[in-house]
Amino acid sequence: MRILLVEDDKLLGDGVQAGLSQAGCSVDWVKDGVAAELALKTGEYAAVVLDLGLPRLTGLELLRRLRAAGNKVPVLILTARDTVEDRIKGLDCGADDYLVKPFDLHELAARLRALVRRSRGEAAPRLCVGEVDLDPAARCATFRGEPVELSSREFALLHELMLNAGRVLSREQLGERLYSWGEEIESNALEVHIHHLRRKLAPELIRTVRGVGYLMPRAGHE
Repeated sequence: MRILLVEDDKLLGDGVQAGLSQAGCSVDWVKDGVAAELALKTGEYAAVVLDLGLPRLTGLELLRRLRAAGNKVPVLILTARDTVEDRIKGLDCGADDYLVKPFDLHELAARLRALVRRSRGEAAPRLCVGEVDLDPAARCATFRGEPVELSSREFALLHELMLNAGRVLSREQLGERLYSWGEEIESNALEVHIHHLRRKLAPELIRTVRGVGYLMPRAGHE
């Protein structure tokens, strides 16, 4: 999943970006509120990790503008402000969760997974589509009860398709959700990953909708 990190502290930002990348996320990092607002207008993100004390535009003001514009992307606030009043203010402005510095990177990744699950209408921590079972926290997948070895990119692609089972995702949508800024993408990279997933699972589990994109049927074999 692709995450927007909005944090002006370089040391903390480096650590969060590295930690979330190790957890399988693609992370775009901006250091002020204005840059974050632009990124959210031009890109598609599974969730936002937002600091409050930002230059140019505060985190709370950015959040207010985001919700006023109708953007429902899940937002997790990261802040050193630990008063109840501050937490209430952030939640009332439209935040979905709150994590006080210092924090554990594993907890941050788990909270983001939960936010994204809920935003996609999924309650269970594991995803099951047909005979495919995927555990985002453990980063493992099984097919017909047998473990399947997947590269990090294959896992991310399968995760996105399963989160959106029954919906067609365009090539552009998948690329937007899987790759962060600055990553070099081969022109046929997505097709190669789709081919590998079909070979490791079953050809019929991921359908090509000609001229539109790719679909993972809800029942797995529809």
